[in-house]
Amino acid sequence: MTIHDVARSAGVSRQTVSRALNDKQALNDKGEIQGATKRRVLDAAREPGCQPSRFARGLVRQDTVTVGLVIPDLLNPFSTEVAAAALGAAGLRGWHVVVHDTSDHPDKERATLRVIGSQVDAVIGYFSSPEEEIDRGTRGVPVVLVGREHRSPRFSSIRVDGADGIRAAVGHLVARGHRRIGMLDHSGHPEPSDRHAWFAAAAAPHGVAADAVAGARQSVEGGEAALPRLLAAHPDVTAVLAFDDVIAVGALRAARRLGRRVPDDLAVVGFDGLRLGDLVEPALTTVALGIGRLGALAVDEAARLLSAPEHPAPRAALAVHGALLPRASA
Repeated sequence: MTIHDVARSAGVSRQTVSRALNDKQALNDKGEIQGATKRRVLDAAREPGCQPSRFARGLVRQDTVTVGLVIPDLLNPFSTEVAAAALGAAGLRGWHVVVHDTSDHPDKERATLRVIGSQVDAVIGYFSSPEEEIDRGTRGVPVVLVGREHRSPRFSSIRVDGADGIRAAVGHLVARGHRRIGMLDHSGHPEPSDRHAWFAAAAAPHGVAADAVAGARQSVEGGEAALPRLLAAHPDVTAVLAFDDVIAVGALRAARRLGRRVPDDLAVVGFDGLRLGDLVEPALTTVALGIGRLGALAVDEAARLLSAPEHPAPRAALAVHGALLPRASA
């Protein structure tokens, strides 16, 4: 049950519920104290499934806003940069941020959903769970989904659109003479990723096949292990597009071990635009997303939902677009 459910059950306003849950006297329309009203609210709140949330208490106390940020893996530099961007944007608003790391594991994600709704005013995060499960877990708290599109009007979302960036990357490689381009895709996906679909669509007009693909775990070690498998199966590959920068850095390490000079013997392109890409040698060509903008947009959307928690205006998913950032690796 949410604060809205309690209000409907008790036949009172949401603010009256907030006052009662915060141990204040409930008021009638004339501003008179109504102890019976307060008791009716508390009785409704004792129904199974009702848990007073920090959001409900904040309606009366006007506390500092606290946002729950749910990320899949703090050890992944992408997650770290998104978290840093969100923390910075929230800090400009004077908000607090509580970070939950699910380790990209369904059980840890479900455990997070069981507790987060009563701890924060809004939730921003990466979730693999069905939207109905997220809705139940967050108990009426506004939610901003990152990396997937929402359906519930109570939710908002920030999606990643890398189609134009990958189109530019493929054009860049073809202009440099590459006719056999492979991909290191994320092996955690049950089917080819959106990024592979964007790659296939970008390659087709150039007459480049998109069938040279190897799955890679989303880590440097995953990229390092996947590149030799890709090249063994497709020895004519002269350029590689990686699912993300972390996998691409692993591919750079593997290329060096295999005696392949980058970019002379093998060009490597990443995706995300992490700061890490400027620190490796050679510096990584990548499709950059503008991760700071992603974090700031998510916080802005949380603020929009919080400004009208009962009836937020429906809005399609916002998009962060990728753009080619040429460096030395391709």
